[in-house]
Amino acid sequence: MTCALPLPSPARRCGACLKTPPPLDLCLATTAYAWPWVDLIARYKFQQQAGWAGPLATLMLSTPWAEDTLDAADWVLPIPLSAQRLAERGYNQSWLLARQLSPRKADAHLLLRTRHTPSQRSLPRAERLANLVGALAVEPLRAAQLRGKKVVLVDDVMTSGASLHTAAHVLREAGAAHISALVLARTEAGSNT
Repeated sequence: MTCALPLPSPARRCGACLKTPPPLDLCLATTAYAWPWVDLIARYKFQQQAGWAGPLATLMLSTPWAEDTLDAADWVLPIPLSAQRLAERGYNQSWLLARQLSPRKADAHLLLRTRHTPSQRSLPRAERLANLVGALAVEPLRAAQLRGKKVVLVDDVMTSGASLHTAAHVLREAGAAHISALVLARTEAGSNT
């Protein structure tokens, strides 16, 4: 599992992380994206079962360092959906989790999806990253609110990390000082999920 804990010291990082440091300072995953979580997350995300947000957020809070990371954050931001995807689903599952995790710090309008992108599910990592080029941005009139701040990105599932890494790059460009991610489930390396 990549970056499941605080990033290790440079002496303990893998070659890929040494060559290209990840844009996240910390990435916390509650569970592996495997049975029974795959089915439950699919119901939550695709079958209009938004009521799972509260119990799933409670589970996420049990992740080591999650509460401390959220307490230290200035902003808790969901990975945004395009207007088209939001209309299809009826809600942004990551926003519902973020709002449950930190109601006073959660903001659904600071990080924006600027265009619709094809589903990431079947794409390899390089194509996922290319798919997201220019798809995320900081709300221009609010960019100053990120300078020097600590941000926690929230998402339901992390597969390749493309969405989180793209969001982190955008936030870094806006001046965010520390960026963490808190995800419900993380696809294990080598998994076909």
